[in-house]
Amino acid sequence: MEKRFSDMDEYELKLEIAMLNEKAKKAEQLGNSNEYAVYERRKILAQAYLMDPAEIEPGQVYHMTDGESFFEVSYLNGRFAWGYRTGERELVGVPISLLGDKKLAN
Repeated sequence: MEKRFSDMDEYELKLEIAMLNEKAKKAEQLGNSNEYAVYERRKILAQAYLMDPAEIEPGQVYHMTDGESFFEVSYLNGRFAWGYRTGERELVGVPISLLGDKKLAN
């Protein structure tokens, strides 16, 4: 039975991320886009467990790691930040590993 990310220590999480990277590369090379997407999402979740949720501040706007959008954090629940993407009105949850630097005030 697989361990949950929340039960892994930092070393185990890093090993898991490395393994998921390898599986994702292999899936991509074989043209298995669905399998690739699953490994990428699992990697993002594992990376969230390497971060400290206390570093994410509700009410702040963060660059998303996609480099194109922003995310305004309303609240945190575990390793997920809940809030609003740029230009959207629907509340969504994203792993904290998808949040980059805080947006500087204009």
